Amino acid sequence: QVQLQESGGGLVQAGTSLKLSCKGYGRTFGTLYVGWFRQTPGKERQFVAYITVVGPHTYYADSIKGRFTISRDHNTDTVYLQMDSLKPEDTANYYCAAAPNWRVGTGESVGEWDYWGQGTQVTVSS
Repeated sequence: QVQLQESGGGLVQAGTSLKLSCKGYGRTFGTLYVGWFRQTPGKERQFVAYITVVGPHTYYADSIKGRFTISRDHNTDTVYLQMDSLKPEDTANYYCAAAPNWRVGTGESVGEWDYWGQGTQVTVSS
């Protein structure tokens, strides 16, 4: 079993930056792919980015490409999402997710991911 805990959310102004953290607990966490998703009330959970183990390689949703950067630190079992040039439409509850490599295809589908954190709220004011 793997536990995930997000942190770093908050209220920020449009055009500024915020860095989210996803701390993984469990001996297998370092072997898992990790993704970020976001969700607003009444809407489906939306893919943001994910990162592999080896490489690592990164993948991004078109809507945030060029503004967000995902990274991981295996020494601390932490995955980060650096968010720059934030827009009001980025407002959402942000979740991290994890799964073994064989479960992840494009990484864009919620069903591909096995473990989820509790979410951290990001609010961007206009």
